[in-house]
Amino acid sequence: MHATSRAGWFWPSVAYQSFIRKMPCRPIVLSGPSGGGKSTILTRAMKEYPKSFAFSVSHTTRQPRAGEEHGKHYFFTEREKMQEMVKNGEFLEHATFSGNLYGTSKRTVLEIENSGKICVLDIELQGVRNIKNSHLDARYILIRAPSIKLLEERLRARGTETEETLKNRLKHAEEDLVEIERDPTLFDKVIVNDDLERAYKEFVDLLREDLEKTSK
Repeated sequence: MHATSRAGWFWPSVAYQSFIRKMPCRPIVLSGPSGGGKSTILTRAMKEYPKSFAFSVSHTTRQPRAGEEHGKHYFFTEREKMQEMVKNGEFLEHATFSGNLYGTSKRTVLEIENSGKICVLDIELQGVRNIKNSHLDARYILIRAPSIKLLEERLRARGTETEETLKNRLKHAEEDLVEIERDPTLFDKVIVNDDLERAYKEFVDLLREDLEKTSK
């Protein structure tokens, strides 16, 4: 049994630690406020390099948005079931965001890495801190809008947020940016998405070595 801390991460077994040290490609932990462009950049990269990436589908207790599919975008899970999984140590990390639970299954990560592809984890800032306390040798990448004002404009343009959820997202985005400024070591790379083409090139260039290995 793995010991799980209050922060929401666990110390993996010796076998798990040994496995992740042998990963052919380093996983990438991708973070950034909704509306910052990380999904657009990742979707484009996965289309351009179809053999290279595999998305680690997270579990969440939140309700699906229009167009989201169970097992593709998230594993939409009942709160009681997810709390049981947390108790059983089934997550590499788990966190609460806007009242909903989110978690990254260690089994999913292991299966992707065993396939030889680049494992992509889309994680909130709280989860990033938790994963950094684990033994996962990942690249940590933040993709963000150049300003909170522009982020708000993008979120309003999507038309998927209520005034309440919009307010909460902007509040969390501001809080996250403060935390990132306090601790610049959280991320290996911060991509400011003020120009999509340039931001996409920065993302791909960062992963060039592993992309060459996986796209052959």
